[in-house]
Amino acid sequence: MLSERLVEELNKQIKYELYSSHYYLAMAGYCLGEDLPGFANFFIVQAEEEKFHAMKFFNFVDEMDGKIKILGLEEPENDYKSVLDVFKAALEHEKFVTKRIYHLMDIATEEKEYATISFLRWFVDEQVEEENNMKDIIAQLEKINEDSHAIYILDKELGQRVFIAPTDSE
Repeated sequence: MLSERLVEELNKQIKYELYSSHYYLAMAGYCLGEDLPGFANFFIVQAEEEKFHAMKFFNFVDEMDGKIKILGLEEPENDYKSVLDVFKAALEHEKFVTKRIYHLMDIATEEKEYATISFLRWFVDEQVEEENNMKDIIAQLEKINEDSHAIYILDKELGQRVFIAPTDSE
């Protein structure tokens, strides 16, 4: 049985994952406004991933007989200086999420809640991937600077991204 503290923090994580989806949709909207549909697609797919993450937490709390509580979301940032600025903000957001996952892992470890520790390991690995994806795109954007042809090519590449929900073994 999960402690009240752990259930409360897991419910907060549901909120943060849903907020992440909300946040990335706002970034997609910015990209569409800049006529960058591939970049927008990247963030739309990212938003889908975050909803998937929220539901993993939602289902876990339920499976562990915890009380699910859905909390309100704040309005995300909608205006940026550039697409590079968008990705830098996304990286900072992913770093925040990583800290949240580590916080949950610290609580689960302190409470010797092994089922939660096992569950959270997937998210620890996922956050390494999330941060690296953002860093890689930032590096590409910094290299191409404002070369419109290179931005067009990267936009086309990011437009190919699709969301595929991981299986339980991944």
